Amino acid sequence: MKIISWNVNGIRAAIRNGLIGWVETNQPDVLCLQEVKAKNEQSPDQEILDLGYKKIWNSGLRPGYSGTAIYTKLPVNSYSIGIDGDGNDPEGRVIRAEIGGLAIYNVYFPNGQRGLDRLDFKLDFYASLLKKLTSEMVENPSVIVCGDFNTAHHPIDLANPKENETNSGFLPIERTALTEYFNAGFVDVFREKYPEKQEYTWWTYRFNARVRGIGWRIDYFLAHRSLYDRIGDIKIMSEIPGSDHCPVSMEIE
Repeated sequence: MKIISWNVNGIRAAIRNGLIGWVETNQPDVLCLQEVKAKNEQSPDQEILDLGYKKIWNSGLRPGYSGTAIYTKLPVNSYSIGIDGDGNDPEGRVIRAEIGGLAIYNVYFPNGQRGLDRLDFKLDFYASLLKKLTSEMVENPSVIVCGDFNTAHHPIDLANPKENETNSGFLPIERTALTEYFNAGFVDVFREKYPEKQEYTWWTYRFNARVRGIGWRIDYFLAHRSLYDRIGDIKIMSEIPGSDHCPVSMEIE
């Protein structure tokens, strides 16, 4: 099974920038998108559906903001919206889908850069989702969490760690919140596979950062440790344009 996760920073813009052809070329079994920034009915995605995909959509209430989507060629046994699975997700941040014997969480974690209120919201979100995952994994450890986590975990995960120690996305309190996921039994698949590799998944549009290689790795696949031996390769597809993020692809038996 090939799962690809990508913050597309607006699905309508991504489709204008070649998303359909990219999907046709790469043929993911499951495609998890974050920050789709559109209602379901606003998405010009019929050509993706014509490739044999079904979709699950979770848009936020605010127009043009946030939102997540899953496109899958594999049967969906069940799915739910929101951290608690009750459909209460006003910013459209969480989809949980049971596909191929896995509980796949597609998540767009909050950004904490707009003041203390949003930082508190981000930390509460991290804690609430982890509580849900920990409860689920007691009976079902076959859990994968992918998406834009909006946090770089270690200095190797961003180009300028020293300069960003006081910026949201690399604050000690945010990194600690992410560490709690690993304490609960998850592994960061890319870092587990490639302990020394320095690759990024997001670049600011300013300062020609992407061309200059000044980026952050904030898009992850986390897998419960019991799944790790089933995971093949994981690739950061930094050559793919169309967003300020790039896709991340993971294969699992």
